[in-house]
Amino acid sequence: MENRILSVGSKFPEFKKTAVVSLQFGKEFDTITSECHKKDGQWMVFFWWPKDFTFVCPTEIEEFNKNYEEFKSRNTMLLGGSTDSEFVHLAWRKNHPGLKNLKFPMVADTSKSLCEELGILEAEEKIAYRATYIVDPEGTIRWVSLNDLSIGRNIHEVIRVLDALQTGELTPCNWEKGEDVIKIVE
Repeated sequence: MENRILSVGSKFPEFKKTAVVSLQFGKEFDTITSECHKKDGQWMVFFWWPKDFTFVCPTEIEEFNKNYEEFKSRNTMLLGGSTDSEFVHLAWRKNHPGLKNLKFPMVADTSKSLCEELGILEAEEKIAYRATYIVDPEGTIRWVSLNDLSIGRNIHEVIRVLDALQTGELTPCNWEKGEDVIKIVE
């Protein structure tokens, strides 16, 4: 059976999942839904990793966390997730020095239903690929990046693409925030 990966222009699936949240919320677990970013008119970056307690995954999670304020300043909700349970997420956060102070929720897709709907479930082990979605405030997928299980992603590229999407303009190759966009003269 071949995956059909939801891509640009598709609606991000509706979901309601348990997540490990920052203790700044006064609790360890909370419910995260597909409506959370929409009700506040925010963009959403939702990134997935294959498994907790692995080697490449914490490097990415730590880097997203280091750049949390960059996402927040762009009116963007940052979510991370895997098919591990909220209890595994919590244990990993408590035992990994680089994950103790995460500022964004770690979503648990233990049923694998959201990964299946997104088409990012690896066939053999039934774990998530390293997928990253940028979703606009209306819930439309505007960018997707999918990496092989062994390859870490570039968080700065996620931010660069988010900046480009938020301009609403045409942006040339290698465009960076603050540079000129392409203007069509009619």
